[in-house]
Amino acid sequence: MELTKIKKELNEIKRTKFGISIPELRKFAKTIAKDNYKEFIEKNDYSTYELKLLHAFLIGYIKDDINTLLKYFENFIPYVDDWAINDSLCQNFKIARKYQEIVWDFLMQYKNSKKEFESRIVSVILLSHYLNDEYIDKVFKVLDSLNTDNYYSQMGVAWAFATIMGKYPQKCLNYIKSSKCKLDKITYNKTLQKIRESLKISNETKMLIKTYIKKQNKQ
Repeated sequence: MELTKIKKELNEIKRTKFGISIPELRKFAKTIAKDNYKEFIEKNDYSTYELKLLHAFLIGYIKDDINTLLKYFENFIPYVDDWAINDSLCQNFKIARKYQEIVWDFLMQYKNSKKEFESRIVSVILLSHYLNDEYIDKVFKVLDSLNTDNYYSQMGVAWAFATIMGKYPQKCLNYIKSSKCKLDKITYNKTLQKIRESLKISNETKMLIKTYIKKQNKQ
């Protein structure tokens, strides 16, 4: 689909509303995915927030071989400069669940990145598509090694641990209490905060976390 046509349609939506909703952008991305999406992928100038978000959704809806999709993903990463674009890109990339090993190997090239959103991409992909028995122990190690010098990279790791706590409560609790856990103090505290705020974690688990925090404070 031509970029000029897409921009025109986005502007038409803007003229009738205060903004473009996420469901509308998802719907539009699905339409493009069924059309000549390659032209948009190759010529998108990322000149507006909506074009970036549309691109993020589109990558997850395209039906193509995994190597082509990973190339689209890789080429888009430098333009990810917002948490919503970051998380939309990662959570919508559901093909990762089908090609776990290939996507894992691709993702690991960003494991040591010092860039805020490259680090967050790793954590959000992991929490979205790799919380299973085969990968969970590897996920712990990767999350523990990510750069967390910036706010959104810190929150990505904290969100990931909170999500793990909802699915593997005892395993996660044992890990964050152990000497294996190397999270810096800020990220560690944000992790505990995200766990306490999560609606997907039982009150019993939250009480265990609260008890653990009290013990820490007394030391």
